[in-house]
Amino acid sequence: MSDQVEMHRMALSGVPFALVITNPNIDDNPIVFVNHAFTKLTGYDADVCIGRNCRFLQGKDTDPKAIQQLRDGVSRGEEFMVELLNYKADKTPFLNRVFVSPLYGENGEIQYFIGVQRAVGSRTGSVLDEGGDEALREIHHRVKNHLSMVVGMIRMQARVENADSMENYATLARRIETLQFLYDEMTIGRTVAASDQDISLGAYVSRIASAIAYLDGRESVRLNVDLANVKAPIDAAAQVGLLVSELLTNAYQHAFRGRSEGLVEVRLRELSEQTVRIQVSDDGIGLPPDSHWPDGGGLGGKIVRSLLTGLEARLDVSHSTRGCTFTIDVDGSRFDAASEAPTQGEATAGAISGNGAAMQISHDRL
Repeated sequence: MSDQVEMHRMALSGVPFALVITNPNIDDNPIVFVNHAFTKLTGYDADVCIGRNCRFLQGKDTDPKAIQQLRDGVSRGEEFMVELLNYKADKTPFLNRVFVSPLYGENGEIQYFIGVQRAVGSRTGSVLDEGGDEALREIHHRVKNHLSMVVGMIRMQARVENADSMENYATLARRIETLQFLYDEMTIGRTVAASDQDISLGAYVSRIASAIAYLDGRESVRLNVDLANVKAPIDAAAQVGLLVSELLTNAYQHAFRGRSEGLVEVRLRELSEQTVRIQVSDDGIGLPPDSHWPDGGGLGGKIVRSLLTGLEARLDVSHSTRGCTFTIDVDGSRFDAASEAPTQGEATAGAISGNGAAMQISHDRL
């Protein structure tokens, strides 16, 4: 169980919003997790926070009505927002706006409460400064959704063979990083309000592809990207990003065994029949002749199948000894596709330069 706890910590530690998680099933509903953004906001180290009720942030001028509102919301097990005066480790007061909601376990009972926090009036340069309550509410909703997605992957991973191996930890970290890129796209440098929930899917997928190529580190395996500026709702983008991440990781791990060089490509486009098409391909060794991947594969295949179901997407797999191409078609109604020019480039170990190409990929699956 301690290994799963560590996986949860990995999943949340890098999220660029102040997060606190408490466990109401333990006496006094103590804090069981805070992330780096929380410690930066409050000045308290994580080991000082863990095991304590959140009231330690309160002080002599904290409004009793706000405290009672917080208590009532937790006791009712509901989602709510409260604004109350808190104090940092150096005793500096700050007005803290907190969105709190329950997280349910597999048995349908409340397992944790998660709070997304913001110092009111802070100027961080993020979307939080532009959208106020609406932005924080939207981020809180997304964090809950994506946390549930990560928890699902952690549970699946806990059931696989050698679940605690370093390779599996690295694989999980890569999946979590894929969602971290999504949070960056949501917040860093955005000038639109949080009510505009669409992000550039091309820019997001480009970051994922570049990061995976960089981690692979082989300059002899080139990465080409040809990505249209398709706008996607955040939750759909999360699923597409994870799909691309799974396919690319499999390509780098399996497509070029016994070969010194190769080519991987990622394409994203809107077809005339209102379909968004994602392709990942390589010129590697191809799949085994009797392969039906992702069905019958390992954890990666199961995650791909789950994501395809969630998107209601169609998958076509074309493979030979000259490589493999995965084509995913998603109903265009799930996206607001833009007509702007595509993002094109060639990445070698993560460095993108001008070039374009055709694509192919291979897998024997995680």
